[in-house]
Amino acid sequence: MNKYMRAAINEAKKGIHNGHGGPFGAVIVKDGVIVAKGHNEVIKNRDATCHGEMMAIRKASKKLGTFDLSGCELYTTAEPCPMCLGAILWANIAKVYFGCNIVDTEDIGFRDKVFYEMTDEKKKEFILELDRKQCLNLFEEYKAIENKKNY
Repeated sequence: MNKYMRAAINEAKKGIHNGHGGPFGAVIVKDGVIVAKGHNEVIKNRDATCHGEMMAIRKASKKLGTFDLSGCELYTTAEPCPMCLGAILWANIAKVYFGCNIVDTEDIGFRDKVFYEMTDEKKKEFILELDRKQCLNLFEEYKAIENKKNY
């Protein structure tokens, strides 16, 4: 067994045995060293965004002092959901290794599949544009600020 996946599994076990959330653990590795571990803390924190990958990304960013995790790899017990995948991409994580897939996740009662099945037609009913002109003004204000990074 891969040592980093073993660490992710152990992190997930820590979470489930403490009643923090589902069986999802993640570790972030840079240059062969684990820089952060995280497990699902949705129940513990009463926060739907506290997935294992999200917790590991938050900890790695804090430890490394940057939101840019270029050069890091992520090992996780399950295929990242769309939210986590988005965070992984925003963090510039180079590679992701996962254990269980979305079918496996569905088999234990999680609903990741619904997010992958969101069609453009369903999005039109759910996501609506509002006050674009005022928001474009805000974007122009942001564009005028010097010395910023766009992530």
